[in-house]
Amino acid sequence: MNPFYHRAEYLLNAPNLKTTPEGIEYEVAFAGRSNAGKSSAINTLTHQKSLARTSKTPGRTQELVYFKLDDQRCLVDLPGYGYAKVPPNVQQKWQIELERYLEKRSALNGLVLLVDIRRSLGEHDMQMIEYARHLQLDMYIALTKADKLSRNAAKNTLFAVQKLLNDSATNTQVELFSSLKKEGIKELHHWLDEHLNTAEITNKKKP
Repeated sequence: MNPFYHRAEYLLNAPNLKTTPEGIEYEVAFAGRSNAGKSSAINTLTHQKSLARTSKTPGRTQELVYFKLDDQRCLVDLPGYGYAKVPPNVQQKWQIELERYLEKRSALNGLVLLVDIRRSLGEHDMQMIEYARHLQLDMYIALTKADKLSRNAAKNTLFAVQKLLNDSATNTQVELFSSLKKEGIKELHHWLDEHLNTAEITNKKKP
């Protein structure tokens, strides 16, 4: 694991774009269905058990949750979608604020989409992929809970998703991920390094 991400700590909850932190130069946002394992993935990547709150109740994350890596870099947990128990007016409000954030947040430099490998890509996932492409935003798709399938079934799903997105989604990387088995961490850390410009930190340390 990359120890840089172990330093992550909770910074703040932002209900809208205006309340997002100032001074951040690079951030990557995590999106996905409410039950796709988003919080578990963030906890696994940061080697912490409860940095991001996990819940069996869909829609618990109702704001932009910021986790600080250093003074210039953050990970952002976005409100999950597909939250049937959340009133339609609240869903609509989240949608407006989410679109405003994705379009206007200058520090945003990439999007990690968490997709339950057993569900594959749903309607909301495809909408997010198309939206990211429209915004020319690099995306990493992590097929979570890969341990729930046999190795062959997981690989076949991975290849199917890669083939599906080969022509429709540029600047998109798709990999298997399992919080339980710690699979896919190295690949996602590498992608995060590029999109959070962690090389800048290394270069500053050199004499």
